[in-house]
Amino acid sequence: MADGRNADGTAPARAGDRIRAAARELFYSRGIRGVGVDEIVARAGVTKPSLYRGFASKDALVVACLEDYAAGLVGRLDEALAAHPGDPRAGLVAFLSGIAGRSARPGFRGCGLTNALVEYPEADHPVRESVRASKRALHARLAAVAGSAGAAAPEPLADALLLLIEGAFACGQIFGTEGPNRSLGLAAEALITANLARPAGCASNPSNGPAAR
Repeated sequence: MADGRNADGTAPARAGDRIRAAARELFYSRGIRGVGVDEIVARAGVTKPSLYRGFASKDALVVACLEDYAAGLVGRLDEALAAHPGDPRAGLVAFLSGIAGRSARPGFRGCGLTNALVEYPEADHPVRESVRASKRALHARLAAVAGSAGAAAPEPLADALLLLIEGAFACGQIFGTEGPNRSLGLAAEALITANLARPAGCASNPSNGPAAR
């Protein structure tokens, strides 16, 4: 169009956005270290200088993509909670049930954050640090929602829910639709119900609690 807009009237995506989208797709489908900068810019339809104007290095682009993966995961939690206003318990169950559904889709390769952690074993690498920060933030959010649902022990419940989530990411790749993920929503509901049913003054087993970690 004469004003540079797309045929549907929308503004064209900026080069940085196209690079980020292309990198997210390639990193997720093929692995981060299996994808080079040349392939990313070719997929995005931009030049290599365009990439380096927006991102100081490939590692910086990786971290940006990890932030997108994390935002998507938390966004799905927000959507599940919004679909059950005033009922955070139902929202949590819906969130985990949604993970079960997505893990059965073609092309599912687990969690992009967890996959990146496996690819970068160096303890102080910025990619690894970014993943850890995102996972901690998700845990904190789960604990906050558990508390709002009336959980007697929000932190241990968040631990258990995050263990379910991480296990689901792996099981979805291994078993597909016929694996343990089909029971993910039921498992989440049982965990939450058990925690809500615990008397307010009941302490968790110290051998399994945070002090033992």
